[in-house]
Amino acid sequence: MEHFDEKKTGIEESGVSRSRRSAFLFGSAALAGFALGSRALAQSAAPTDTDILNFALNLEFLEAQFYTLATTGMTLDQAGISTKGGGGSAGGTVTAKSGAKVPFTTPSLQQFAAEIAMDEQNHVKFLQSALGANAIAMPNIDLMNSFNALATAAGLGSTFDPFASETNFLLGAFIFEDVGVTAYQGAAGLLSSKTVLDKAVGIHNVEAYHAAGIRTRIFQAGAAAQSASQAIAATRAKLDGTGSDDVGVSVSGGASTIVDCDSNGMTYARNATQVLSIVYGGGSAGKGGAFFPSALNGTIK
Repeated sequence: MEHFDEKKTGIEESGVSRSRRSAFLFGSAALAGFALGSRALAQSAAPTDTDILNFALNLEFLEAQFYTLATTGMTLDQAGISTKGGGGSAGGTVTAKSGAKVPFTTPSLQQFAAEIAMDEQNHVKFLQSALGANAIAMPNIDLMNSFNALATAAGLGSTFDPFASETNFLLGAFIFEDVGVTAYQGAAGLLSSKTVLDKAVGIHNVEAYHAAGIRTRIFQAGAAAQSASQAIAATRAKLDGTGSDDVGVSVSGGASTIVDCDSNGMTYARNATQVLSIVYGGGSAGKGGAFFPSALNGTIK
């Protein structure tokens, strides 16, 4: 695995302006898109609250595994957090390099990473509790080959190890956080229970805090890290089919683009099909790929 080389990226800042960000359709159109995407993928009726929460649980498993490995070198199971389904079905496997713990040298970043790990673990445990016997087991997760494939697609080289350095960790985390924020934004309006919606919004807000913290630290890391984030953002937008619903970290018109939002200053939303296209690395719906090599578990996959 190569380290992210700040002198050899070969990627220039794109200078993306907030004024050029296309406003992603939200409200009823976006929610209808989520439902249609879900039906096309796995089911014949609009997704239920259980379907949507299990879709979120898949993504939370991914984030929790990444941050737990990055901060402790352990998987969730090794850390004492169950990956079994509500009915007792066994969780999947995790593919990651040996000794995945990030060699942090900045105490404040290490503490921030540990906080995110704890939050993501709590998200997993909360969703498992809320879903009870209906909770899905963790699907197979790949945190090694997936990064290599996406790094290649983003033009960052053929190999990328998110556990090799602090900068690499930030860029690895950058991939997940913005996707999580847009996924919760796209799904929130489909939830029929106000109680469940309240909890989903609470998780969405925490994911947005995480994303802002990660993006701020990428901004502070300098031009090379910013350029890499722009390449990743462009790849996500290409994978989801819009080409315009994502913004990397940069400086434009004297202002930073730390916040990933549209021209109205609002969070982008992604429907299920778009989220799956990103986490599958462009793989086929229902078949999986990239971070979920055997697809998600549940009805939306």
